[in-house]
Amino acid sequence: MSRISTGVPGLDEMLNGGLLPGRAYLIKGGPGSGKTTLAIHFLMEGVKNGEKCLYITLEEPITTLKEDMGNFGFDLENPNLRLIDATPIGEKRSIFDGVLYQEFAASFEKLTGAINEELKGREYSRVVIDPITMMKLTIKDELEYRRAVIGLLKTIANYNATVLLTSEVGQTDIEEYLVSGVIELVTIRERGKPLRGIAITKFRGSPFDEELRPYKITDRGIEVYSKEVLFHGV
Repeated sequence: MSRISTGVPGLDEMLNGGLLPGRAYLIKGGPGSGKTTLAIHFLMEGVKNGEKCLYITLEEPITTLKEDMGNFGFDLENPNLRLIDATPIGEKRSIFDGVLYQEFAASFEKLTGAINEELKGREYSRVVIDPITMMKLTIKDELEYRRAVIGLLKTIANYNATVLLTSEVGQTDIEEYLVSGVIELVTIRERGKPLRGIAITKFRGSPFDEELRPYKITDRGIEVYSKEVLFHGV
């Protein structure tokens, strides 16, 4: 079965070669755990291969994202990478201006429609929505939110793109049920120092490494140590 790289070699090893294409996956973790950085690794790997990639932010402004990712050596100005600011304070001069006149972060239905219009005919192979749980602020009813997420994932699935959604820990019950795989970033404090671990808790259609492996956020982004364990003798 074909695989696509996450852009992080150690994580690919944990995934038995990489992600299965055309499916949706969730990256969850606490603030500062590296969710967005991991998602950018995934997109930049596609860009490196000449693929068209789409990033939609619902929280962090694009200008801040470019600055932060530049610190890891990621150049987000590549023409094969589209960056969409759907934050409540995002600039209105986005490529969705012709689709929606107003900010579309305030409505999941409008967001889904805008994504559908953007995907038409553009042949994106990789899509990131960061973070998906921002939409819970606009849809309070859990059943309605579930339907909206299913609708969004079905819309993207029509274009055979591989999707990464990010989410904060503790807010992901619905998303975890709907996606094909879940990657969790864990940060544990020991004697005042952070210990970072990465675990795959779900991966439909493939065997995977179930061990909690250490990772670090370096000046090159995320590095996963797939041959090491976070806790010895446990």
